[in-house]
Amino acid sequence: MRRTPTVLGMLLILLLPATGSGHHAFSSEFDADRPFIVTGTIVKVEWINPHSWVHVDVASEDGTVVPWMMEGGTPNTLVRAGLTRTVLQVGTEVIVRGYQSKDPDCEPKCRGSGRDITFADGRRIFMGSSGTGAPRDGADPTEGGGDAVLPNE
Repeated sequence: MRRTPTVLGMLLILLLPATGSGHHAFSSEFDADRPFIVTGTIVKVEWINPHSWVHVDVASEDGTVVPWMMEGGTPNTLVRAGLTRTVLQVGTEVIVRGYQSKDPDCEPKCRGSGRDITFADGRRIFMGSSGTGAPRDGADPTEGGGDAVLPNE
């Protein structure tokens, strides 16, 4: 008799739908054949899981501003790499290298997976997430080897 409530409880747990946020692979959203390098000004940083987002306004040749949002690693990953709230401040000029999303247009914003971010003083810090299928381009100090860099460097 004592087992019946326990067994019923376990069955109910097994029958409940699994919930939670899924984690996407790099190739499901981003294109390894579309590297980018943009220079602009940080306008917003979202410290959210499972990925942080750094929003940068980039001035185009015709003078218009193109908004970009670059996905980075988890907030914890960014902080451990040295990208703290003090460093990633609105108004900071940066260069971001990464890989563009598979979206063919930039509506409403251009999106990409940021690999590293360079500051005016020359500091370059890895901002991407590892182990998600992103190209081994040498930006991630934990991936070992990898001397390759993105074009236009």
